[in-house]
Amino acid sequence: MSNVFDPQDMILRFRERAEAVKRRGLPPVEGPERLRFIEAARLDFQDYAMLGDAVATLEDGILRLEIDLRPPNS
Repeated sequence: MSNVFDPQDMILRFRERAEAVKRRGLPPVEGPERLRFIEAARLDFQDYAMLGDAVATLEDGILRLEIDLRPPNS
């Protein structure tokens, strides 16, 4: 295992996490707990997908993540 941080590896891990959230099944819960689980999964996917789409740079020890949130065609 390398001790060198690679921001692109981090971005790939977030992409993998986003895909894992999409594939994750629902546990056998009902009612309000089910709704909370679904909302948490939606937010997890959104966060992981956004970070998975980021352009990461590491300059002078500063990690910068650039995420374009503009709608397509803008």
